[in-house]
Amino acid sequence: MYPGDTTEIFGQLLHGTARAWRQKLDERLKPMGLSQAKWRTLMHLSIAGDALTQAEIAARLGVEEPSVVTLLHRLEREDWITRTNSALDRRCKMVLLGRRAQRVIAQINSSANTLRHELLADISTPDLQMCMEVLTRIKDRAEKSDKLRARGEKAGARRLADHNGDTKRGDSISRKDASRRGSK
Repeated sequence: MYPGDTTEIFGQLLHGTARAWRQKLDERLKPMGLSQAKWRTLMHLSIAGDALTQAEIAARLGVEEPSVVTLLHRLEREDWITRTNSALDRRCKMVLLGRRAQRVIAQINSSANTLRHELLADISTPDLQMCMEVLTRIKDRAEKSDKLRARGEKAGARRLADHNGDTKRGDSISRKDASRRGSK
């Protein structure tokens, strides 16, 4: 069916399918004044059910936090979201759906549901279940490797901090060296 490296083709197909699906939904939501960046952000807030930090939104969208800040400014100006300071950390902004977004979430969900049924209409339940099992295994493996790498990076940072020349007291010169210098 597909000549060439199966794993390479699978990756391209997976990426292309996700992109095509998002673009299709994007076309249906544009008349509501929603770009892909806007509706994806609103949906993540809706699914969360509670306020999210800007960093959490960035992570869920798979973008860097500075990129999301500009988007959130625009969403706030257009009354799609509200932002407040966190009660726990003044440096943190908590993001909630605004009234305007609360009114259209049902429409977004309806459009997404209709599209999902259209795209999956003639695919059998066993085929979908097998696909979901494979995708879940791939996702779990990717997330596991991310967690392992993050743990390794944290351990490396701790080792670096432990060996940067500071003593346990926080001095960069050990007591022994300090006493020698003082005696000169």
